[in-house]
Amino acid sequence: MKQVNTLLKPLLLFIFLFHHSNFLKAQNRSIILGRPTDTSITASILFDQNMDYYFEYGTQSGAYPNTSATFSNAANVPDEIDLTNLTADTKYYYRVQYRAAGGGSYSPTPEYSFHTQRALGSTFTFTIEADEHLYDKKGVKNMYNITLANQAKDNPDFMLSLGDIFGDDHNPFTITSQTLDSLHKDYRPFLGNVCHSIPFYVCLGNHEGENDYYYSFTPPNNLCVWGTKWRKYYYPNPFPNGFYSGDTINEPYGIGNPENYYAWKWGDAQFIVLDVYRDECDTSDKPHNWDWSLGKPQYDWLRNTLETSTAKYKFVFAHHIRGQGRGGITNATQFEWGGYQNTNYTFDTYRPGWGKPIHQLFKDNGVNIFFQGHDHVFAHEVLDSIIYQAVPMAADSTYEIGKLANADAYTSDTLDGTGHIRVTVSSSCVTVDYIRAYLPADTLTGVHHNGEVAFSYTIGDCIATAVKETRELDAVSVFPNPAKDRLTVVLPKSLEQAQISIADMIGQTVLANQTRSIDVSNLCNGVYFLRVDAGNLHSNKKIVISR
Repeated sequence: MKQVNTLLKPLLLFIFLFHHSNFLKAQNRSIILGRPTDTSITASILFDQNMDYYFEYGTQSGAYPNTSATFSNAANVPDEIDLTNLTADTKYYYRVQYRAAGGGSYSPTPEYSFHTQRALGSTFTFTIEADEHLYDKKGVKNMYNITLANQAKDNPDFMLSLGDIFGDDHNPFTITSQTLDSLHKDYRPFLGNVCHSIPFYVCLGNHEGENDYYYSFTPPNNLCVWGTKWRKYYYPNPFPNGFYSGDTINEPYGIGNPENYYAWKWGDAQFIVLDVYRDECDTSDKPHNWDWSLGKPQYDWLRNTLETSTAKYKFVFAHHIRGQGRGGITNATQFEWGGYQNTNYTFDTYRPGWGKPIHQLFKDNGVNIFFQGHDHVFAHEVLDSIIYQAVPMAADSTYEIGKLANADAYTSDTLDGTGHIRVTVSSSCVTVDYIRAYLPADTLTGVHHNGEVAFSYTIGDCIATAVKETRELDAVSVFPNPAKDRLTVVLPKSLEQAQISIADMIGQTVLANQTRSIDVSNLCNGVYFLRVDAGNLHSNKKIVISR
């Protein structure tokens, strides 16, 4: 691991871009950010050629007064770089100078950015996706690219995947380490489109196969060990370090800390990510009833985290309640999660000395939302004032896989579609939006449009904030539209310092950091989206270039 320190100025050491037209021809490269803290972040960089590179950075857009040392990257071997001594609650801007190893002139990437831990009282956004399933072709690559691009438009501080992204446990006893290498590496080009600026968190799913059952077969040559090592090789997930708490066990066979469950605070929110498959969880490939467990070490850590947290909002994430099965609150009352076996409370019999079930922990400690995937469908349920939120599949081009298969496992607010969840947190309230994604061909009738809000709800008092933001965003206008060579953007006074960019139909930015008078003469005829970003305010306008 390479570490960069600066004592004189906050260090922004940053990385690499997936799309850059002036880059070396036919090169594949990606940057995945992870583990953001108040003073640091980790970047995983991978090139398919030997490269030299260094970073230019600063805290103002377009100004890069600081430079890093020069690094060398071996082809197809990801580097992890810890960026340290950053300033809390600060947005950083960067670009990378790069060249083929050994000589030649350097070329710059475009500018990207990220944010360190927000202060109490701040407003910020994060996004959640689940069940990408590209590995078994339930998920469709073009559809996934649109969902990722929609998340990028939300300008989140970070994004989480709730699992079933890398793994394929359909052939758990014949799968090879080489196959698992490919399964994990194959997602980097997709995530690299957005995660150069959006830190990425992994919450493990059942199809990752990182569970105790598979771990027990011929270690270290098994699905669990190989899958864990390749995940850690390509994607930096949190481990206990003072900012994050989590699993403290160092596992054998070269795994070390498995980076599988963890917690952190950001602004007014506590985030807790669970692993419902490892650490005493799975004694069979699909354990049922009391045979499933979170594991006493993880349970004790969860209880301590909740009981000691002073955060105003508390969010918990897992692939699914009790690891398997279907549904939300119908599972939340049962067995280790809820304490009951049918209608009989038997928690103390089966978990002597534990004290209380998981749902009761949530209730007693003010958990606001539990987010889960697994069922490939959007569903919103409430039990004891706790929201159980199922996250839709991220890449379902049929828009109905989960709705047809699993909707009857839920009790309310079950919707079809594909896309992501956007959560906006402020000191006064939380807003949760289901953002649908659509392929361009599926919007031609005008019934649906990509990026539409299919469902929305709030926690707290969002009324005053929402009215103010809506009025300001409604005042944004663009003319002429359609345009030939130049666009003019009219902004209200409160948004004069906003950043303006233009993206194409699949969400790829084609013009960035624009003024209010934009030269579009080099854009091809077609439909684009103009985006205005001003802090937590965002506006998207559809524009047409026609000559």
